[in-house]
Amino acid sequence: MATLSLSDISPSDISPSDRLIVALDVPTVDAARGLVGRLGVGVTFYKIGLELVMAGGLALVRELAEAGKHVFLDMKLLDIETTVERATRNAAAAGATFLTVHAQDAKTLKAALAGRAGTDLKVLGVTVLTNLEAADLNQQGIAAEPADLVARRAELACDAGCDGVVVSGLEAARVRAIVGARCTIVTPGIRLPGADAGDQARVSPPRQAIAAGADHLVVGRPITGADDPAAAVGLFRREIEHGLRLRALGPQR
Repeated sequence: MATLSLSDISPSDISPSDRLIVALDVPTVDAARGLVGRLGVGVTFYKIGLELVMAGGLALVRELAEAGKHVFLDMKLLDIETTVERATRNAAAAGATFLTVHAQDAKTLKAALAGRAGTDLKVLGVTVLTNLEAADLNQQGIAAEPADLVARRAELACDAGCDGVVVSGLEAARVRAIVGARCTIVTPGIRLPGADAGDQARVSPPRQAIAAGADHLVVGRPITGADDPAAAVGLFRREIEHGLRLRALGPQR
């Protein structure tokens, strides 16, 4: 089966099922395959990150793409231009739908865009990781609040030509106001109200993130660690639908 493409789909036309990206943050390909099998047709979009890539996950990218699934390859590339361009070309060849690149400078972003040329791969600029707070940025020598840095990097990524950005739900509304409809917003750090934030610092509930302007939500442990992952998928999908209804009502006062 040919790889599905979101290239011709407006953000407003994305189905609730395609808005939910289930993160396969598990240690082995076999564990990931088992989870995919349990979720079946209920999930159309999966994230594969560094942990799984280092365990042979690139083969799973191809496998899922050939099965008609969307794949978010979360590599967070940051290197010299030649390396980023070639790595992006390989990600496109593997059948990935999304690929992440750190949005710290235009050179890196433009190299990724050159690497995906002629393919359906969408490049997402990572702004500020959702486990970081102002004190963490200060350790890096960055005297800025996370929300301000997110906004600056999101604008940089979209101006460079990226297809989207990765931001927390706390910054989604601000970023949407800056980038308008020209960039897709993908939001990790999603937790249900009252749930443990784990190693995340900037979290948001699913319906609020969608209402604020997020196009896709990345959800890992709240689904993969649930006693019934399929039921958890259904819960998050309902939250997304609720968020879309809130968004349609416009800004709430």
